[in-house]
Amino acid sequence: MPAESWCHFFYFCCKIRLVKRGIVIKSTGKRYRVADEEGNIYECLLRGRFRVSGARTTNPVAVGDHVRFDADEGVITELMPRCNYIIRRATNLSRESQIIAANIDQAFLIITVKMPVTLVEFIDRFLATAEAYRIPAVILINKTDLYGEEEMARAYQIRDVYEKIGYRVMMISATEDKSLARVEDALRNRITLFSGNSGVGKSTLLNRLNPKLSLTTGSISDYHEQGKHITTYPEMHPVADGGYVIDTPGIKAFGVIDFDRNEIYHFFPEIFRISSGCRFYNCLHLDEPDCMVREAVARDDIELWRYRSYISMMLEDNEKYR
Repeated sequence: MPAESWCHFFYFCCKIRLVKRGIVIKSTGKRYRVADEEGNIYECLLRGRFRVSGARTTNPVAVGDHVRFDADEGVITELMPRCNYIIRRATNLSRESQIIAANIDQAFLIITVKMPVTLVEFIDRFLATAEAYRIPAVILINKTDLYGEEEMARAYQIRDVYEKIGYRVMMISATEDKSLARVEDALRNRITLFSGNSGVGKSTLLNRLNPKLSLTTGSISDYHEQGKHITTYPEMHPVADGGYVIDTPGIKAFGVIDFDRNEIYHFFPEIFRISSGCRFYNCLHLDEPDCMVREAVARDDIELWRYRSYISMMLEDNEKYR
């Protein structure tokens, strides 16, 4: 083979070896941090075609995505098929949706009943989205060390309602080690999304689970009793005893997207179970006669706030939650 051809062949082989497989561990909008199979970290950009093909989302590549990338150029060249992902309506009005994370085993929703108060409608929208994308969800009621009698009663009420539906609920304090053993066990050898409003203690909890992280934590506004955005971009972190958590920025509202109005009740497990008894197979549980769902609400077999959350998702103006 001529010397020039050998040079071209050698160069081609080198380029092949530089194309690696990895997982996206941080997304900053335009730049991505990718870990290869040996744990080496690379800063990468996207090829232009990703921006075109992902025009309906603010982030065509998300934390948790498996990708192929050119390690020499720092460019993601291919997005591998996803096992799943969780998505919400984007705040950017020029796009439709935001992928929060991909390829996750479970989602932990951290909520609080004080400083700040997590609205039940927010909880229900998150859970419905997790149901729609077949992602097991766990509710963590945090800051129990700060609650008085009234707040504890509310926390127990929330726990009882969601446990009755079938969700796993843990009452914890991110500042007390004795309450975190169950959380650590649930995280082991899994990829877990952490989500919730700003100020519910996601970063504090992650620091307790892995003190090496040293994530920045913030204070709560005395006036609004709301947290400030400390986590700016989604990022994946290791936890002790195996497993990873994906820390996400705090969000105020959870706007659902791509839900077929006729299927929303499928994502409320207790409503879906009872709906088989309705007179009409296509009952939407609004004002149809002989609706077993509305009768269950009247009997308190279905929690009223859950039914109201369902109604709000059925009737909402989609612009409201952008």
